[in-house]
Amino acid sequence: MNQYLAAVLERRRPGRIPYAPNYWQWYQHQSTHGALPAELAGCGSQLEVLEHLGVDVFSRNLYPDYYRGFWGGLSDEVWKPEVQVECRESCAGRDRMFERTYRTPAGALTERQHYVFAETTLVQEKFLVDDHATQLDALEALLRARTWQFRPERYRQWSERVGPEGCVIAGEIFSPLKLLHVLLNPINTTYLLADYPERARELLAIHEAAMLDLTRQMAEAGVRVMMSMDNIDTAFHTPPYVEKYSASFYQHAARICHQHGSLLFIHACGQQRGNLKLLAELGVDGLEGVAFPPLGDVQMEEALELSGDRFIVTGGISSMEFLDLHTREEVFAYTRNLFARVRPYTHRFIFSSSCNTPYTAAWERIVDFRDAWREYGQL
Repeated sequence: MNQYLAAVLERRRPGRIPYAPNYWQWYQHQSTHGALPAELAGCGSQLEVLEHLGVDVFSRNLYPDYYRGFWGGLSDEVWKPEVQVECRESCAGRDRMFERTYRTPAGALTERQHYVFAETTLVQEKFLVDDHATQLDALEALLRARTWQFRPERYRQWSERVGPEGCVIAGEIFSPLKLLHVLLNPINTTYLLADYPERARELLAIHEAAMLDLTRQMAEAGVRVMMSMDNIDTAFHTPPYVEKYSASFYQHAARICHQHGSLLFIHACGQQRGNLKLLAELGVDGLEGVAFPPLGDVQMEEALELSGDRFIVTGGISSMEFLDLHTREEVFAYTRNLFARVRPYTHRFIFSSSCNTPYTAAWERIVDFRDAWREYGQL
């Protein structure tokens, strides 16, 4: 990777602030809706847009198939023979539906996802577990039958496509608490943890072991940075919940990473203030996409200050900036002010999207942010 990204990952002051925006949904929407700006007519991927703009590549969203999943693509699920997986795909216009049924010795579980073309997003229409009072045996059978196999050749191929100046983040793992959010939804997760606390702990331990095995595979394969895809926030990942259900995973995953010279990040959404110090103490290296008011509850400089002296924070541009900043002058003023506020912490800061760039963002504002970074990002 280039010297600026490398410096921040080593907690050294870079010569300039790295800028690694996230354009996957924006690019996908413009491309599939025939709305790419003429300037990008030759760009066939998000990576080519980043290269066209001349920004840094520090990304976990270059390679996933977002039609079929929310993350992943560098590892495969591996199933023991006692569980059979059936996948059905259908289309309604340009929308796509994906239904997966998992037949276990204790019963069948089905989930359904819907790729909404008009919004360029995947929606979970039916969760795998919708009656935990009767489906826990089937869920346990599913979890015991599932492991993951990392595919280092895929990682190498994408790393070669990005080139030596950038970094492909392996966003393949997810915490025990996120497992329940994905399988039950966050609200029913709370009911499960309250109604069946001991059984829930057993299920989470099975998943944690599988995720730590995948973490080990990636670290041993030389993955430089990996990310737990948790959308962590204090609304559903409250500090007590993190300590009780996910802290062990984060701590052990960070230890595995550090033993092999890798770093562990977590994908963040929403409010972060209550978890920053805890995550840093667990050995996590950083958060991707810290949101600030009104979407979050902490300013960028506060997040950097509260998280200690080794915790890396990425972010600075939320979807609100594409709603509120209407001119090039406003973008330049915003960026100048932000960089002034985070200047004491630039050895731990990567300018980026707080989560994603909305598909409604104007191309002119995207270019304005690039130009403002060039103007004020030198240190």
